[in-house]
Amino acid sequence: MIDLFTPYGSNLLPYDGEVNYYGPLLSNPDVYLKALLEKIPWQHDQVFVNGALRNTKRKVAWYGNERYRYTYSGVTREAQPWTAELLELKTLVGEKLGTAFNSCLLNLYSDGSEGMSWHSDDEAALGKNTTIASLSLGAERKFMLKHKTTKETRGIVLQHGSLLVMRGETQTHWLHSVPPSAVILKPRVNLTFRTIVE
Repeated sequence: MIDLFTPYGSNLLPYDGEVNYYGPLLSNPDVYLKALLEKIPWQHDQVFVNGALRNTKRKVAWYGNERYRYTYSGVTREAQPWTAELLELKTLVGEKLGTAFNSCLLNLYSDGSEGMSWHSDDEAALGKNTTIASLSLGAERKFMLKHKTTKETRGIVLQHGSLLVMRGETQTHWLHSVPPSAVILKPRVNLTFRTIVE
């Protein structure tokens, strides 16, 4: 089942977690999108496939309050210091949710051919029942969730400048993905604010 019309703020999930979509949060998302596309030193993400390190089409960047080291897909990254725009957005999202995030993984999808396969953000560095706030800028993309046991699915289209938040047991019980789409020709930048547990 896919629900693309969930009211703002309500839980997208029927059980085993909480995912809230707040809709557009920013009054000037174009300004931030332009700044991030131009100023962030984007690098291709890397994953290990059959023991070999491969570059993905999607590009990433990793920022934090300190030089936090974050390992996922077998690759470790060291956080860079916040840019002015990222610090503004971190503060805005943190005040909206009452959560003090200390890091952010940025994803750049150049067009609809680039997506994200099913996964959970359940690395030990994030702790258990972590909160992850996802701020979307640019092209609207579908965001999918799939329960690990029942295989039930939920989905929503993420708007330009919008905020989605995953909380509670979501990473334990659900996978999420951004499926590719041949009709999307514009870029999307996704900021996932996180809390590294030291």
